[in-house]
Amino acid sequence: MAHNHNHSHTDLKGKNLIISILLNILITVSQVIGGLISGSLSLLSDALHNFSDVLSLIISYIATVLSKKKASINKTFGYKRAEIIAAFVNAATLIIVAIFLIIEAFERFMTPKEIESNLVIWLSLLGILANGFSVLLLKKDAEKNMNMKSAYLHLFTDMMASVAVLIGGLLMKFFQMYWVDSALTLAIALYLIYMGYDLLKESTRVLMLFTPSSIHVQNIVETIGKIDPIKNVHHIHIWQLNEDEVHLEAHIDFLKDIKISEFDIVLNQIEEEMYHKFGINHVNIQPEFGKCDAKQIIVQD
Repeated sequence: MAHNHNHSHTDLKGKNLIISILLNILITVSQVIGGLISGSLSLLSDALHNFSDVLSLIISYIATVLSKKKASINKTFGYKRAEIIAAFVNAATLIIVAIFLIIEAFERFMTPKEIESNLVIWLSLLGILANGFSVLLLKKDAEKNMNMKSAYLHLFTDMMASVAVLIGGLLMKFFQMYWVDSALTLAIALYLIYMGYDLLKESTRVLMLFTPSSIHVQNIVETIGKIDPIKNVHHIHIWQLNEDEVHLEAHIDFLKDIKISEFDIVLNQIEEEMYHKFGINHVNIQPEFGKCDAKQIIVQD
C-alpha cells in the first residue's frame, strides 16, 4: 500500500481574522480614550492587552497567508513553519504584557486614585461584546491549529479581562472600592501568564525540533525492529514540522544484502506502521548492510 501523506490542512478563516482585527482596533482606541478620561488603570491595561491582540491577530493573519505558499528551490519546506513562529511570538507577547501590567498594578496600589466608574462600565461592556464575537469566530479553527489557538487565547483572555474590568467598575460605582482596579489588573496579568505559558512551551518544542511529547522513540525502534529482515534501527531523528506533519528519519541495518525492490516493500510496511500507530506521515530511511558506523538509537550529528 502506498504511503499515506496526511496533507489535509485546516481551512483557516482569514476573513474571521480580519473582522477580529478591526473589532480590536475599535476596542483599543475606545479604551485608551476612556482610560485616560476616567483614570482607570485596569481599563488602560485592558486597552494595552487589546493592542497586543491587534498585533497578534495581524501576525496570525500573515502567517496564515504565508503557510499556504508553495515550496520552491530555495524554500523546500515553503512557509510551513510561519504559523508556529506566529504562535511563539503571540505567546511571548502575552507574558511580556502581563509582566508590564504587574509592575503598573503595584505602582497604582501605592498611589490609588478616584476613577470615573461609569465610563469604565460601558467600555468594558463594549470589550466583552466585541471580543466575545471574535472568540466565537475563531473557536473552531483554534481546536486544530496552533497559530489560531494563539490568536484565540489573546481574544479569550481579553474577553475575560473585560469581564473583570466590568466587575471592578460596578464595585467602584456602588461601593467606592477603588483599590479593586489595581487588584483586577494584577489578576488579569497572572491569568495572561497562565494562558500563555503552555502555548509558549508547545511552540518552542516544535521550533527546537524536539520529539513530539506523544511519541516515544523506544516504541518506534521496537515496532520497526519486528519487521523482517531488519537487524537494528539507529541514528533516529523525529520532529514536528507544523500542525500537520511529523517527520522520521533513521538508519536501518539489514540482516542480508537485499535488492532495492525488496527494500521498497519493507519501506512501505514501515510507512504504514508509522502513520497508523504514531501519526508520523513523512518517513526517510537510510538502508545499510554491514556498514561500520555508530549504532546508537540517538547519535549526535
